[in-house]
Parts: sequence; structure tokens; C-alpha cells
Amino acid sequence: MEYLHAALSEALRLYPSVPVDHKEVVEDEVFPDGTVLKKGTKVVYAMYSMGRMESIWGDDCREYRPERWLRDGRFMSESAYKFTAFNGGPRLCLGKDFAYYQMKFAAASILRRYRVDVVEGHPVAPKMALTMYMKYGLKVTLTKRDKTKL
Repeated sequence: MEYLHAALSEALRLYPSVPVDHKEVVEDEVFPDGTVLKKGTKVVYAMYSMGRMESIWGDDCREYRPERWLRDGRFMSESAYKFTAFNGGPRLCLGKDFAYYQMKFAAASILRRYRVDVVEGHPVAPKMALTMYMKYGLKVTLTKRDKTKL
């Protein structure tokens, strides 16, 4: 389950459910770098782009590599300000733990029973919207696993 948690986090890093978000400044603020934000300013940030930034994730930022989340085989989370798929600070998603539970349950239930292969030649691309989804769906072939090998 440690690797599954890492694999899901890596997928969300590269393909966050909400690819772009915004916040509104409620009182004048100065960032650590000196940037001044006035009350009422809207700040837009692109989680989709942040998940692909070398300055945040390193040279292999465009690679799907679940191992980046593991230390000695154990899942290690990143700061909510680095991994923004569930927001951060006082706006951290209350359903984060439940979302991971649901994803793990669904993945484990399917993968225990079936081998899942993407149909050859099927285009796999995200569709940018308020929430991100598969532009062409995801056509797969399910092959039942041999129960005697479980």
C-alpha cells in the first residue's frame, strides 16, 4: 500500500484534479521575496504546471516516478505548498484522507482481479477544464487474473 500511495500521489502531481486555482488576498501581504500583494488582488496558480517545474521537483519533473515519494520503502508526503493537489494551509482539503482511501480501495479491488492494459493506439490526453479529465476517456482491456495465483 506504500507504493500504491506513492503511485497515486505521483499521478496527482502530474495530473491534479483541479489544474488551476485562485485565491483572493484578504489583507495586504508581503511575500518573503518582497512581492507586495494588496487586499483584493487575485492570485492564480497552475498546479498542473507546478507539477512539471524543475525548480520544484528536480530534473526528472516530467517523468512519472512514484519512487520520489518513498524513503526506505515508506511513503513520505511533501509539503502541501509543494504538492498542491489538495490545497494547503487553512484551505487543506478536508476529504484528502478519504480521497486516498477511495482511490486505494478502487485500485486494489480492480488490480487484484484484473490485468489492465490501455488499448493500443488509444490517445491518452488530459482535457483541461475546471476539473481535469481524460479527453478521449481511457479505453482499456481487462484480463481476469488466475485466482490460483492470488
